Amino acid sequence: MSSSLAGVLLGLAVGLRHAFEPDHLTAMATLVTESRDPRRGAVLGALWGLGHTISLVLVGAILLALGAVLPVRIAVAFELCVSAVLIALGVRAVIRAWREGLVGPIQVHAHGGHDHVHAGPDAHVHLGRWTLAWRPLAVGLVHGLAGSGALTALVFAQLPSTAERIAYIAVFGAGSIAGMAAASALVGASLGALHRGQRWLTLGAGALSIGLGIVWSLPLFAQLA
Repeated sequence: MSSSLAGVLLGLAVGLRHAFEPDHLTAMATLVTESRDPRRGAVLGALWGLGHTISLVLVGAILLALGAVLPVRIAVAFELCVSAVLIALGVRAVIRAWREGLVGPIQVHAHGGHDHVHAGPDAHVHLGRWTLAWRPLAVGLVHGLAGSGALTALVFAQLPSTAERIAYIAVFGAGSIAGMAAASALVGASLGALHRGQRWLTLGAGALSIGLGIVWSLPLFAQLA
């Protein structure tokens, strides 16, 4: 096996590990608490990974084509976007936990011209015949932007050709999809096994997300000063 191929394959393992970083797991925890099902959790995690991969490949390909690395201030701005998303997801989870009480989530639906309220599907977007939950996809896109600069700088240093560098980024993204799907499925299965206390878990996940978002942002502001 050539060193270049080994380097690209290493991206799969690194991508799997990357999915388990604290900010990624915290963001997905606030989303998976809505599904409380391992299969649904895996889908949400895979959608996060898909958005993450799309950002990595697009930004990475542009930087590789230009032979440049992401400017520090832009990279910091992307990281601040991640902090903002963590805080927003946390606030949303806390509000949802407060509203749900003991009766579970409800949504408004309209059938036959009559509006009524009952548990329903998450907000989603349509892509051809596919239906995609937009929230984890969007969160993944933001996280991918934040990691694109460092990853591109790494492949510049480690791999000799543009094709190999893009392949590394793509395989890295595939690893992150698999890793996040597995992690989210595990969280969904754990929540599904609980018959009490789910509201408090949602509240805890939201508080953790807010706290991590604030702590994550503090050193970033100093870099922009």
